[in-house]
Amino acid sequence: MRAKRLTRTLTCLAVLSLAATGCGLSGGDSGDGDATAGGCKVDKGNVGSGKLTGEVKGDITFQTTNLKKDFGDFFNGVIADFEKAHAGTKVKWIDDPGDNTFTSRTVADAQACTLADVINVNAPTATALTKAGYLLDVGTKDPDSSKPFVPSFWKTATFPDASGKSIHTTLPWYTGGVLLTYNKDLLAKAGIDPAKPPTSIFGLFADYEKVAKASDGKFFATMANPIWRIPADFDQMGIKVLSTDGKSAVFADDPRTTEWVAWMAKLYKAGAMPKDSLSSSNDPSTLYSQGKVAYGSTNPSFVRFVKQNSPSVYDKTAVGQQPYDALGVASAGAPQYISVAATSKNAPTALSFAEFLTNAENQTAWCKDPAVVIFPTTTESLSDPFFQNVTGSDPFSQARKLVADQLKTASTNQTNLSPAVQNAIVAQVQLAMQGKKSAADAVKDAQEKANELLKQAG
Repeated sequence: MRAKRLTRTLTCLAVLSLAATGCGLSGGDSGDGDATAGGCKVDKGNVGSGKLTGEVKGDITFQTTNLKKDFGDFFNGVIADFEKAHAGTKVKWIDDPGDNTFTSRTVADAQACTLADVINVNAPTATALTKAGYLLDVGTKDPDSSKPFVPSFWKTATFPDASGKSIHTTLPWYTGGVLLTYNKDLLAKAGIDPAKPPTSIFGLFADYEKVAKASDGKFFATMANPIWRIPADFDQMGIKVLSTDGKSAVFADDPRTTEWVAWMAKLYKAGAMPKDSLSSSNDPSTLYSQGKVAYGSTNPSFVRFVKQNSPSVYDKTAVGQQPYDALGVASAGAPQYISVAATSKNAPTALSFAEFLTNAENQTAWCKDPAVVIFPTTTESLSDPFFQNVTGSDPFSQARKLVADQLKTASTNQTNLSPAVQNAIVAQVQLAMQGKKSAADAVKDAQEKANELLKQAG
């Protein structure tokens, strides 16, 4: 994300107190390395059932994803404030580009016992690292860590360990919400009233079909690659993707899944999507900014991208509610997370910094920048007048208002699929979209392949 310099308004420093307890495995600074996390030797206080203890001191690394260029001033300020509050600490900030190999590269770092002490992760990466045992169970190591967060966001911060037990290995950080972004002129050409957004995914698909019929190949409704929609659309529709224990796929049991794939195939054939976008990892950003795609990204920050890169298209842009569908409430999806490595040699310092970074004051300060549309995950932050008293009729202001109104009660359901499982499902849908398989066969085969991978993963 790109934004102007953020003004730091950090006046009260929240200092984490890691008190000693006498239960389980405690002690975060014994340095005896007589325990393991993943395949790495670690201090025994980093694992097990005991609360983490020890001094907040020493050096740690902090890794973000593609934030340094645009938010350098802000995060350097947060780091300076933390180091000032904790004499003897030093935080080294590194910034990962966040490309499509992020999860595999991060898992490789973990296996090499070189994972950053504090790391920004998404849900797929958190899933992989938690299962392999490389992330600190913050819910156990600091039982008070949940207090600042909106309950629904804290709920999303759980991921299954190797035994299948869900544990809190992440702290919710920032979120984007979900909305419709669309070009009013292109919708008008297709006879679609932008003031009446559809209330279901299939209703949205019907509008895509209208765009295809009206455009005559001159513009498109959306992008073709289903990787952008799986499992998001299924979650929005209330289609159960995985069994309760997460060990098997069940999406084929719902007939709406086959109907969804049939719609995708129909839309692709009808020209609602660029043919060359079926296997492309590109999102709608470029084509939307060129006025060639009617519907943009569902991420509110996309509006900011359009404003910066294509003012003429921004003037034609409006936002609306993403279909509620079966949920009956807005969906916020999953936020970005902050995790602490169980392999950290200074885990008390890492946990202290992670909680400082995600506290209400720092979240509010970051999200207040006028040129970015991101939202905090703490209850106190969302109660700030900045998010509750939004004015303005421009798309940017409307995006902020729409999501801010939703966020305290929005569902944060999101199925966490490993990249391998997601890709296996996507591949079968792509075959159906190309007319190489029926929708029913694609769904059946997708579930079988997903189950094979889930079984291999244990």
